[in-house]
Amino acid sequence: MFENSSEEIVYHKLLILHILKKAEMPLTNSQITQVVLDTEMMNYFSLQSLLSELTDSKLIATYKESGREYYTLTLNGEDSHDYFSSRIPETVVEKVDKYINANKGNLLADTQIKSSFVKQSENEYIVNLRVVEEQSNLIDLNLNVSSEKQANSICNNWKKNASEMYTEIISLLIEKRDN
Repeated sequence: MFENSSEEIVYHKLLILHILKKAEMPLTNSQITQVVLDTEMMNYFSLQSLLSELTDSKLIATYKESGREYYTLTLNGEDSHDYFSSRIPETVVEKVDKYINANKGNLLADTQIKSSFVKQSENEYIVNLRVVEEQSNLIDLNLNVSSEKQANSICNNWKKNASEMYTEIISLLIEKRDN
């Protein structure tokens, strides 16, 4: 498809920028890898190398939350994508866009349920549980617990059952009680 490897590298970098732009949310390494491998756009090792290069060149940024690392477009990355996106073949754009549109729910579900905890003192841990929808918190709950084991258990249960727990919390708060 390309005459030299530097053109292919530029194309693949633009493709990664396009994936992040189209997703319209931060993605983990495994989510980006899933998109790239499922659409057969490049191999795993090239992707990892290019993610590092894009981060070094400040076209994408990373941050950690709930023990996971997320990738997001920087303003320079978005500008570069917008300016050079015509270099990505339309058939590739359509294939990636179709994949992201079809799988956005799964990508969203994975990134929108968040849990973390911080040790405050010997017997005090603050657990933070959140459900985020379209950049807005549906619930942001902080709990004070007495052990790391409890904090881990709460975080793991939240990740597995957040939607049911959220519904129960709302029901309990709305329910009229006779006291």
